[in-house]
Amino acid sequence: MTSPAPGSRDTIAAEASAAGRGAVSLIRVSGPDAFAICRATVDRWPAEARRAVLTAVRDAAGTVLDRAILVRFDAPASFTGEDVVELSTHGGAVVPATVLAALFARGARQALPGEFTRRAVLQGKLDLVQAEAIGDLVASTSRVAQRVALEQLDGGLSRRILSLRDAVLALEALVAYDIDFPDEDDGPVPPTRVRESADRLTTELAALLRTAPAGELVREGAVVVLAGAPNVGKSSLFNAILGRARAIVTDVPGTTRDAIEAVIDEGGIPIRLVDTAGLRESLDVVERLGIEVSERYLRDAHVVLACGDDPRSLAHAREAARGLTERPVIAVLTKGDRLLSADPPGDGVLVVSAESGEGIGALRAAIAGAISGELGGVPVDAPMLTRERQRLAIERALTEAEGFATAWLEHGVPATIAAVHLRSAATVLEELIGRVDVEDVLDELFRRFCVGK
Repeated sequence: MTSPAPGSRDTIAAEASAAGRGAVSLIRVSGPDAFAICRATVDRWPAEARRAVLTAVRDAAGTVLDRAILVRFDAPASFTGEDVVELSTHGGAVVPATVLAALFARGARQALPGEFTRRAVLQGKLDLVQAEAIGDLVASTSRVAQRVALEQLDGGLSRRILSLRDAVLALEALVAYDIDFPDEDDGPVPPTRVRESADRLTTELAALLRTAPAGELVREGAVVVLAGAPNVGKSSLFNAILGRARAIVTDVPGTTRDAIEAVIDEGGIPIRLVDTAGLRESLDVVERLGIEVSERYLRDAHVVLACGDDPRSLAHAREAARGLTERPVIAVLTKGDRLLSADPPGDGVLVVSAESGEGIGALRAAIAGAISGELGGVPVDAPMLTRERQRLAIERALTEAEGFATAWLEHGVPATIAAVHLRSAATVLEELIGRVDVEDVLDELFRRFCVGK
């Protein structure tokens, strides 16, 4: 269990719904004095937990601030494991602010980003991997990211990590038996048994580590970059693929001076579609910076759409793209409605029209096919590593497991020394899910959360 954070015995309050104009705002209060503070602020109090009541909310002067729905959750049967009250007030800017002010005046304090979830971790309601899944769920921009986050929130990855940790402990126990009871009747543990256990452990750790690229795709999306000379229709094509006007479209060369991104979610790997500045030589300082950004995106792209409005500009775009990336390049003739019969598109070229929408469906299918061929599918129902912290921890655990096998089984290092690698591997896995004190990890993790979560 992690140690309590400073101020963790305070009673905290925050608006848990998005700020701004809306029908309803949810205000959450948690801590040892949550019930006392809220009872002094409302007219009616529910006779039992998890039963909603309609009540007036008043400030210290007795002025009615709102009529709200109140639900109480008794510790430890709450999200944070503490006494919790949730008030559903009317939305907008004024009502939630005045209700929170009344709660603060009676002893609550403003919650920090992620503090409710942090308390859930400290109270053993969630582990660190599940807490990260909550952040991923809130930040998800695609259905596959939503599914993966829900699977991890349900404990899928946590159970896998615990299973690996148990395997490390079992191997450690075999080595300890060999150290402590070398003269038992059964004799020391056969080296083949230890080797089989070590091989199985490293194989399973390596398999989980291999899910990290897929996890990164789920969180960040596959990058698909539109590249080509200025004014060949990249921004129009960008808008046509999205189905909405996201990029500014003009006849002036160099309009797109920076990269514009949007996410496409079709149920598979999310796609980060990027419209870039035109690839050309320029003496304009600002435009040159935009072109350099385009080149960086091309180097990092998973798929490139080389765009041209005629065979000549298309050939130039393909050559420029292939000079910057080894990833798949799809050649796209962007203005198919203006194509003359004397200008055949050539083999392997997709002809589209942003104006009429012709060929857009085929282009989207080609993008999906290229991503699938390049990256494979995403096993959304299997545990996967979605954060850099998770990847580094499994990588360290694998290194320690391999270090044990090399030291003891191959170089004959004494078991008492080689076993240090196993203890380190177990500690890394325990830190990953928060079984040991990881205060610095908590600070970094919840710093990125929104207030009220």
